Amino acid sequence: MDAVKIGKRLRELRGHLATRVVASRAGVTVSAWNMYERGKRIPRDPVKIRIANMFGKSVASIFYN
Repeated sequence: MDAVKIGKRLRELRGHLATRVVASRAGVTVSAWNMYERGKRIPRDPVKIRIANMFGKSVASIFYN
């Protein structure tokens, strides 16, 4: 699991949505979301599940492939 690759995927999935909107929907702070996107931090499992559900993807497709 490469944090930088995950961050790139999250940026691509977020697209045009504001960071604050996506962070709120995922149940994390804007600061935490920014850290995920910059590859400085990897979300914990419950957050991974919320993010995957939010984007209609599987956890594996975002975080493990």
